[in-house]
Amino acid sequence: MDYIIKDEKLELIYEHGKGAWTYHLRIPNSKNIDGKWGDIKVSGFIDNYKIEARNLAPIKGEDKMLSINGEIRKAINKKGGDFVTVTLYLLSNKEKITEKQILETFNEAGVLKTFEKLTEIEKNKILESITSEKNEDKQIKIIVKQIDKLSSND
Repeated sequence: MDYIIKDEKLELIYEHGKGAWTYHLRIPNSKNIDGKWGDIKVSGFIDNYKIEARNLAPIKGEDKMLSINGEIRKAINKKGGDFVTVTLYLLSNKEKITEKQILETFNEAGVLKTFEKLTEIEKNKILESITSEKNEDKQIKIIVKQIDKLSSND
């Protein structure tokens, strides 16, 4: 296994207004891991909670972020400012962003049910706006924007 970090204590960061990344971990020494959105997937443990095939958010020139949703926070009984023990290993997956990856990201962000309530036309428009974009940074911005919109519709 290609471990990124093993049994490291990291702060669970809370930043109001960051949508799916309101609660997140900054993964140290990860800024040099190459890949666009959906390419950088990790599995491992946060405290003793197993996570599988989760996306790391690439941030140009900075360490990657891992979103920590309510399900994980509840399972580990932690809140912003608390420290967690993290072990993560990199999964290799070098393919173009897919609708499946977008839907997985919506699920991780807790907005998939809201997305599924939209009309087929609205869903297709959102997916098309992301998959048709060739620039990775723009794709990520559109994904984040859509997650924020969907989370405000809950």
